[in-house]
Amino acid sequence: MRTHIDDSTSGKNHHLPMLRLFDSSLRLCAVPLSVATIWITVTNKQDNSSYGMLKYTSLSGLKYMVLVSALCACYSLVAAACSWVRYLVTKAWIFFVSDQLVAYLTITSVAEVMEIYYLAYNGVKEDSWSQVCSSYGRFCCKVKLALILHGMTFCCFFVLAVISAFRAFSVFDPPFDTSQEARRGIETN
Repeated sequence: MRTHIDDSTSGKNHHLPMLRLFDSSLRLCAVPLSVATIWITVTNKQDNSSYGMLKYTSLSGLKYMVLVSALCACYSLVAAACSWVRYLVTKAWIFFVSDQLVAYLTITSVAEVMEIYYLAYNGVKEDSWSQVCSSYGRFCCKVKLALILHGMTFCCFFVLAVISAFRAFSVFDPPFDTSQEARRGIETN
């Protein structure tokens, strides 16, 4: 069993330096997406003479998205810097676990805001929930934009989760297949 990841360009790991560059680029790409999501969401408010002021703080799902976006931005910066520290690169499990966690948190906040947006846009007549977007169109457009940006952040972390899984599990040799060994023994006899 191999015990660490070798980033040299020789042997089976010739792709790892390019993978590390792609990894860092995705992490850095997630930062402006997260910051833009936060900015658009936090500054989003609309006043309606009939129903009053609607702000992001009125909806817990939007507050959760802002929290997760802040976590994504901070984590992305720290992880991008740490991905170039040789000691930490050999600790692929740290990135694997943390990338998985951030990807899961991001998809939960995307799902939460998608539900809010769907209900605000369509309403639920059976439950007497009216369409909010007909009265707060600008607010809904900004929520949609923030949701798209946050979805792009999730896409970055989904790919990062796959990359970190590859890096973590490439440390191990493939499992030994006893059936192939038995066939080789029969063929040589």
